[in-house]
Amino acid sequence: MNTRLVISLLFAGALAFACGPRPHTDLATGLTESRDHSLLNMMVSARPHRSESAKSSNDNAKNAPAVADAPKLNAHLDVTRDRNTIHFTLAVTNIGAKRVELTFPSGKAYDFVVLDSLEREVWHWSNGRLFTQAVQNKLLSRGESMRVEEEWKTPAKPGHYTAVGLVNSTNFPIQQRVDFTLP
Repeated sequence: MNTRLVISLLFAGALAFACGPRPHTDLATGLTESRDHSLLNMMVSARPHRSESAKSSNDNAKNAPAVADAPKLNAHLDVTRDRNTIHFTLAVTNIGAKRVELTFPSGKAYDFVVLDSLEREVWHWSNGRLFTQAVQNKLLSRGESMRVEEEWKTPAKPGHYTAVGLVNSTNFPIQQRVDFTLP
């Protein structure tokens, strides 16, 4: 076989392999599989796990340096009412010593959902909206915040509701819940 043809094919194959798509890894948690970021999965994954005090002293001693260097984010969801409009404000602040890079798999970096007292979805901010399909990053330096605000213009009937604010980051997913009442 012609040597030039073989070398050309090998070069083309190497180039295709180098430029081809690769799965992204979750460096913060060590996961290598992509995760489904549906509301249900985010709600389940955000449930508290066993407390740090439940770990043995051996576990704490082994993990002490890693925990000290871990990024620290503080999130706060605020819900206010103004006549026929409900305002949602979700703020995420880097309270750690190092800067944090949030990675978003698409233009949908955040979302807001309202659930009724039976946990049924009443309103979902992102329904019917289009988002870019490009990976995006947001750097938060020490003390810096990311703040997003949205409105729900035609609220439901009077009753008890739960607002859920989500940060759809692949490496630092955040969920905040606030109960509120419509008179």
